[in-house]
Amino acid sequence: MAAARRPTRPGAAVTAVLCAVMTAGLYGCSDPATPKPAPTPAPSSPEPGQERRSPLTGLPARPAPVLAVKIDNVPPARPHTGLNAADLVYVEQVEAGQTRLLAVYSSDLPDRIGPVRSARESDIELLRQFGRPALAYSGSHSGLKSPLKQAPLYALPPEDAPRAYARDRGRSAPHNLYVLPERALAAAPEATDAKDIGFRFGPAPAGGEPVNERTVRFPASRYTFTWNAAEKSWRVAMDGRAAVTTDGGPVRATTVVVQYVNIRPSKFSDFLGAVSPYTETVGKGTAIVLRDGRAHDARWSRPAADRGTAFTTPAGAPMNFAPGHTWVVLAPRG
Repeated sequence: MAAARRPTRPGAAVTAVLCAVMTAGLYGCSDPATPKPAPTPAPSSPEPGQERRSPLTGLPARPAPVLAVKIDNVPPARPHTGLNAADLVYVEQVEAGQTRLLAVYSSDLPDRIGPVRSARESDIELLRQFGRPALAYSGSHSGLKSPLKQAPLYALPPEDAPRAYARDRGRSAPHNLYVLPERALAAAPEATDAKDIGFRFGPAPAGGEPVNERTVRFPASRYTFTWNAAEKSWRVAMDGRAAVTTDGGPVRATTVVVQYVNIRPSKFSDFLGAVSPYTETVGKGTAIVLRDGRAHDARWSRPAADRGTAFTTPAGAPMNFAPGHTWVVLAPRG
């Protein structure tokens, strides 16, 4: 596999140098007695000569555009390619209780990512906090095509960016479509650079429960996160089997956020008539944050689709993530 490389955009080489520094099992919503979360302070701009850090990982990184990729996750689609290079991975429920991944890239780009599958209505709301990112996906329900085109994102299905996709002849369709990230971003020349979406990085809060393993269940799939102290990360298993990639070894996360959300029926369905679920990511509720081998109770709040998601302790202090790659599991509430 070729080494991961920085995202590029036409004519952006000089601009990138001169651009402004980027800022660095529970149920239900919080009850009325829960302290109101305090505003989470935004990362301050680094002093001259200070190292720039990604607002998505807390690690050193230069400002670069955001590419989100909708990734297939049924067993025939595994192992994945390029997944470990993602700054952030969301797990979303789809039809029949299965899940798909929405992987977000900015700090690094692998040569290819996939397998790529179709977008869902929930993706529009979820991605608005990133500004105007690029979104790579294989297609969508016919009724969703117009909302995707009108949304504040670069919608990049194969028919609109054919040079950005390739088929793997060693796999069977529909699990053999891959996106070529640099070509995808070339088709989205004004995609927004990574920006503050509410994540805070730093020392862990006091307390927390020691945890070696945590499983999150969906109606027809499950994810298990196992702490690996030597690697200082969580190994990911899907449906009882260790997840690996074709290009980066075992799938890992530095921080895992189990965010409990409302999942309701949408107005769309698949070709078999199964109704597509809609995952609500605007609102507030509870979460569990896994980091450094411990589980911390947390609260989340997102007041509007164009705002980021603040994670706090039950007392309202910022909930810091460990710098690195984060997985956010949008788990069903209740």
